[in-house]
Amino acid sequence: MTEEPMVGLHVSAAGSPEFAFDRAKEIGANTFQIFTRNPNQWKFKPIPDETVAAFREKRKEAGFRRIVDHMPYLPNLASSEKATMKISRFTLEEELKRCDALGIDYLVVHLGSHLGKGAAVGIANIAAACNQAIAASQGNASILLENMAGQKNCVGARFEEIRAILDKVADSKRVGVCLDSCHVYAAGFDLASEEAVDDTMGLFDQLVGLESLKVVHLNDSKGPLGGRLDRHENIGEGKIGRKGIRAFLHYRGVDERPVIMETPYEDYKTMEKSIRLVRTLMQ
Repeated sequence: MTEEPMVGLHVSAAGSPEFAFDRAKEIGANTFQIFTRNPNQWKFKPIPDETVAAFREKRKEAGFRRIVDHMPYLPNLASSEKATMKISRFTLEEELKRCDALGIDYLVVHLGSHLGKGAAVGIANIAAACNQAIAASQGNASILLENMAGQKNCVGARFEEIRAILDKVADSKRVGVCLDSCHVYAAGFDLASEEAVDDTMGLFDQLVGLESLKVVHLNDSKGPLGGRLDRHENIGEGKIGRKGIRAFLHYRGVDERPVIMETPYEDYKTMEKSIRLVRTLMQ
């Protein structure tokens, strides 16, 4: 008997990270993504030992197979500017340690901008940041590189760039990919039909490798194909559409990964509805 697909959303960890389990279960999710700290600030407080114990106990009770953390928004791992590079790498290192402590499986990271220095420079900087963080880590959490939407000077909108970063990370077991469907579409890779999904995901498999895909961010797109607009839409209500989302979910191996939405839901009722829709589209 195959295991039930892992479907969830980014949920709030307000109050304390372990509260995310109750919030996820309330909407019918069996996986989730959280921020372990305020994503819009550099400063953070250590996680208390009692919080670590409570989080691990809650996970054991819930039986969630995979859990995801998202890096704060401020770091730019691709930057060559010394001060930015230093604090960005420190943030990645510390966030990976927080994942290790809580027992979180994956840490999704935005790759950032090379600020006009060129993709090769950005790729080298990101890989160096990953190597530094992994070397300082005593746990098993993996860093996942999230593909970008194609904004000016960004690194990682092209599959070749993601592969190049992976190749430069020393411990290949501690790094992988989080593929965001909205970002894929915004960067110019079509997902709006079964044929388009086959072409795009076939290219991803060829250039990156499906074995590197660990988490899926399932988001429809407000912007057009190739528009380079990182604007998420509710499932089936954007330019990718329900037909494309269904085809993407049915592509080989996608439904075996944690499928997590970052859509503009308004309340728990909308979130629960989104979970049910995705499970229906997976059938």
